[in-house]
Formats: sequence, structure tokens, C-alpha cells
Amino acid sequence: MKIRVAQLNPIVGDIDGNKRKIINAMRLAENDEMDILIVPELCLLGYPPMDLLERTTFREYVYKTNEEIISETGETALIFGTITANRSETGRKMYNAALMAHQGKLLAEVHKTLLPTYDVFDEYRYFEPNVDFSPVRFKGVSFGITVCEDIWNHQNEYQYHLYSIAPAKKLKEAGAQVLVNISASPFTKRKPDLRFQMLQGHVRDLKIPIFYANQVGANTELVFDGDSTILNAQGQLCERASLFEEDYVDASLNEDTKEVGSITERKGSGYGSEELLFRAVTLGLRDYVNKLKIAKKVIVGLSGGIDSTLVAAIAAEALGPDRVMGVTMPSKFSSSGSVTDSELLAKNLGIELHELAIKNIYDAYIDTLYPLFKDTAFNVAEENIQSRARGVILMSISNKFGHMVLNTGNKSEMAVGYCTLYGDMAGGVSVISDIYKTEVYAISKWLNEHYYKKEIIPQSIIDKEPSAELRPNQKDTDSLPEYAQLDAVLRAYIEDQLSQKEIINNGYNKELVEKVVRLVDLNEYKRRQAAPGFRVSPKAFGFGRRMPIVQKWTGHENGIHSK
Repeated sequence: MKIRVAQLNPIVGDIDGNKRKIINAMRLAENDEMDILIVPELCLLGYPPMDLLERTTFREYVYKTNEEIISETGETALIFGTITANRSETGRKMYNAALMAHQGKLLAEVHKTLLPTYDVFDEYRYFEPNVDFSPVRFKGVSFGITVCEDIWNHQNEYQYHLYSIAPAKKLKEAGAQVLVNISASPFTKRKPDLRFQMLQGHVRDLKIPIFYANQVGANTELVFDGDSTILNAQGQLCERASLFEEDYVDASLNEDTKEVGSITERKGSGYGSEELLFRAVTLGLRDYVNKLKIAKKVIVGLSGGIDSTLVAAIAAEALGPDRVMGVTMPSKFSSSGSVTDSELLAKNLGIELHELAIKNIYDAYIDTLYPLFKDTAFNVAEENIQSRARGVILMSISNKFGHMVLNTGNKSEMAVGYCTLYGDMAGGVSVISDIYKTEVYAISKWLNEHYYKKEIIPQSIIDKEPSAELRPNQKDTDSLPEYAQLDAVLRAYIEDQLSQKEIINNGYNKELVEKVVRLVDLNEYKRRQAAPGFRVSPKAFGFGRRMPIVQKWTGHENGIHSK
């Protein structure tokens, strides 16, 4: 028996387009004489469909399309992810389902058991859980079909859950000889290794092979890396699809011995941490812009700093240099390198660049505000006028030509509020908002050394001390700790979810920790108004981290109180 696992890139809500992807993959599998084709979770809808699921017309259209896909099946059996109706009088209206069809007929309908409701997942909001564990018999083999979370019952990046049900184990006990899992498992920088370890753990525990199909592509904030995998009953890798691109892998299954053998002989791609992050956000931006189809070009405000530099490089890679416009907007506080470094970068990347100075605009604001600001000291108000003037210019260009502004803020800045509402926080999407400042530098260096293999990102930008350049001789360290220290505390607080006391007990300076935690908590209101960004860490800002704006707890627990 020949089985293909295909990772597809659907668009949320594009039922007709996603159907065509599934049918095309099925026709190719038929031409290659595959016995079974497996495609990802909710592939017909795209993941996550969110509150589209609450619309009756949406659900009914999906149900109708399910029947159309089933009727199209031929000699190759198809396992695909979709929703099906809950026909009982109680419970939620639908199931997250896997359908198996062959020769125009439905062979099996399997429902998802474990419905994640944590971080970015909210499946109990929509779906009724499965309660039946029955393998599906096909050509003499019993397949235990599971959906995504059903195999994450015992391991995850953070233990939000320890489920009392183990669907894969129940299916094995019911006679399953092969495990199938269809997934829409979002990428994080730890996920490829963790996922592989999880799959191996299941196989070694159950001693049956596994065929794992994962979604690829990006939908709004979530990036899916694919990484579809086939393991034999000994936990050995047979096939592993590429990361961050549509792909498929094939394997043979001996109906008698249940031994699995490679066909395509692909073992995936091993990437280091910098390359993983770069490829993830590049895919995120490419799909965000191309799937929306509302902008032919993107705009990057180039300051001569490392953040806007990396965003411009990502945009050029994701969309092509001809679709990227750089704009440099020097003020009287800008260093000479602000413009010259931006010019060199634009030349190296092959993107267009425009210089629009803001000195006169800034002076006009100061003159207008003088009746109120006279006899007061220069402070953040005057600094932020520059940032907001730049935001107005970028958005004006966007309005005039229909280009999308890219936000260039990193996670370190977003965490502590080192960013200006209605200024440098402007943008249709925040490209590196889940990448720390130290990671920005690491990716930039990696690009020159390993990807471009020459100096595309000017070394002068990499070497430059970070500065917002909003007042004379300003440096980021005037307001913030060194980024290596800052990022370490931020990871501990945001991703590891440690308390102030726990972080201090781990050896970090008490005053530093208290300052950082206080800044994170106080700036939740800014992040609530920020552009969406691409999630690449286990705990990103956005809909996966839901913190109250008005609250008196975090940062003051374990007996530590603000003064």
C-alpha cells in the first residue's frame, strides 16, 4: 500500500480555492498510484476559521463542499480535515472532523477528541468533542485516525493541560495498526524538535507507525511550518517534508507486517534558530500580503537602525525587491548614518528609497504647541512628535498609493512600551513583534554570513549603538537595560511565566527585574492597540496572551509590592 502525506497552504474561508487544492493534490496522488492521500486538519476551511464558524451560511457551504469532495474521490482514498454537523439536540453545533472517502463514498467520519482552549486556541468555543474510538478498516489495515491535539495529550511546550484521555492509546487498544494524524500545528521556534520528539514518543509507546500531515503557510498571526512526518513502528524517521513550503512525502505500508518504507526519500530541512525565525516571518509576511490582495507594495520607514533594516530584508525576500518602498525621514536629531546607511541598504537590497525630511513638520508642531508647552522642559512629548510625524507620512503614502505600511517594532520594545502610539506603532502588520532585539541582531548577522554570503546588511548598521534618535545623543540604554539582560528577564516573565520573586531568585538584579516587570504590565494598553504580528514564540503578544489592562496583580505577587 502506498500512502502520501501532503501539506497544503489553505486560505481561511476560501472554501472553493481550498477545495481545488485538495482535489488537485488528490489527482496528483491518483496519477502516482497512491492508495491513500492524507491532508491537514480543517484543510477545507483554513485554520483558524474563528467566528466564521458561527455563521450558518458558512457551515452549510462547507457541508455541501464536503459532499462534493467525497463524490470526486476515485481509486485513491482521501483523508481530509473539515467540519461536520452535530445532529444531536445537545452540545455544540459542529465537530472538528476528519473524513475518509473512497470511490465517491464516505468511508468514515472521525471527530476530534481533545479541543485545545489555551493560548491561541479556542476550540471548545465551537466544537463538540468526540467520545467514540473506533479504527477505520481499509484494504485489510486498521487505521487510527486522530486530529491534531489528540496526539498532544502528554506533551506540549507549556503544560496548559494534562488530559485524562489519550486518544491514540484508546485507538491502539481498539485495534488500530497504524496511527494517522491530521494537524494544523502552528510554528514556534521550539516546535519542530518538540513535535518530532512527541511523535517518536507515541510510536515507541504504541509500537505502531504514524503518518502525520500538518498545515503549512500563514493565516493572520499564525505561521504553520508543515514538517509533515512519517515514522515506522520503531520510531525511526522514514520521511519528513520541507519546512515552510507546500510539499508531500510518500511511504509504503506492508499490509501484512505493517512495516513502513520510504519512497520519496526526503528527510526535511534542518535549520538553525536564526534561519527558522527568518523563514517563518518571511512566510508570514508573504502570505499576509498575498492572501489579503489589498496591496501591491509595502512601505518600510528606514531609520538606519537594525530593526527597520531587518524588516526591509524580510520584505524583499518575501515579496521581491520591486514590491518594497523604503522611506527615510531624518530630523535634526538624526545621525548622518541614518540616511547614508539606509541608502546603502536600499542599494544592496535593490529596493526604491525616498528621503522626506521632517524638520519643518516638527518645527510646525512645536510652534503650534508653544502656547501650551512654553516654560516646560523638553521631554517625551517633543520626542514623540517626531515619531508621530513619521507615522503620518507613511500612512499618507499608504493612502495615496494603496501600499501597506510595515511596522518595524521588535518584541523587546513592545514588551516595555518603548514605542509610540500613533507613531512608530503604525502599520498593517508588525513583522518582527515576536522577535527580541538580541534575536534581531543574530538574524541580521546570520543573513550576511550564511544566507547572502556577503555584506548586504551594512556592517555599520549592525555595529551602531541602538538609538531612537529623538533627542541629542540619545541611546536606548538611557531608558532601558542592556538588551541581553532585558531579553533574558522578558523571556522569563512572558514566556516562562515566572513571578518577579522567581526571576530574582534565578540570579537577576532585583531593581532590574522590578523595573522590567513594571514596564511590561503598564504597557498592556499599547499592545492592545498594536498591529497584528507573526507568532514565532510559545507566548507571543496578541490573541494568545490575554492580560487585563486595568489590574493590580502581576508584578506584585509573592509579597513584592509597588511603592
